[in-house]
Amino acid sequence: MLPIVFVHGIRVSATMWGPVLSRLDGSAVAVDLPGHGTRRGEPFTMEAATSAVADAIDRAGGRALVAGLSLGGYVGIAAAERFPGRVAGLVAMGCTASPSHYAGIYRFMARLAARNPARADRISDRALRLTLPGPAGEAMVAGGLSCEVMPQVVEAVAGHDQLAALASYPGRVWLVNGARDPFRADERAFLRACRDGRLILVPRRGHLGMLAAPGSLARLVGDLRDQADHLDSLAARSGRRADAAGVRPERVEGTAGAQTERLESAVATPSPR
Repeated sequence: MLPIVFVHGIRVSATMWGPVLSRLDGSAVAVDLPGHGTRRGEPFTMEAATSAVADAIDRAGGRALVAGLSLGGYVGIAAAERFPGRVAGLVAMGCTASPSHYAGIYRFMARLAARNPARADRISDRALRLTLPGPAGEAMVAGGLSCEVMPQVVEAVAGHDQLAALASYPGRVWLVNGARDPFRADERAFLRACRDGRLILVPRRGHLGMLAAPGSLARLVGDLRDQADHLDSLAARSGRRADAAGVRPERVEGTAGAQTERLESAVATPSPR
């Protein structure tokens, strides 16, 4: 069974995945990105962030399903591009908006937060607890908040071409969005960019809303891991799997998104390729 490496959102840490990890079978870990959690104070770059993901995959056995939300999804896309031989499949959640849509407002918010990080951390703490009451909100803030790193993160994401990264990655990509998430803005363009993509929409959920039901999210990611496992086995037997040096195979055809039929809230759409 493939391990899963989870990647967190901006200014929070790996602890945000605690309620999901506790409900998953099999090997799964969450990684702290530079400038966040246990790595607070380190500079954030996309290269450093993707290296952190690759290191976690290596510790987990050398090949894994990568699942990220928001910033974690953008980092996951970049990691799949840079390390296709390590990323057996990608679950990119809440990250299908082109940076051009939100870069201006995020740059403004990031600069504002960086002027008084302690105050911004306190405001973020309250906002996250209100958005996700109970254990999910507690998990979001348990590893500490790092608003001071936000300007570096915004520039790193804005400077990365996500569509080109998706087009270069040979593996299966699942784009997962809450139906009420404004970061859905360019989901069709992201889906078209995938060589082997699926879009899953979760009704009545916003940007962080999926974390409010960690059991459902764990089941979804677990089912996607099973699919990735199956596709990985097929590719390995055919000799078409990308190797660790980044040799990219032809597209591997596999089963459609059967896992979504078991979830009341999910709808899957193949990429139009």
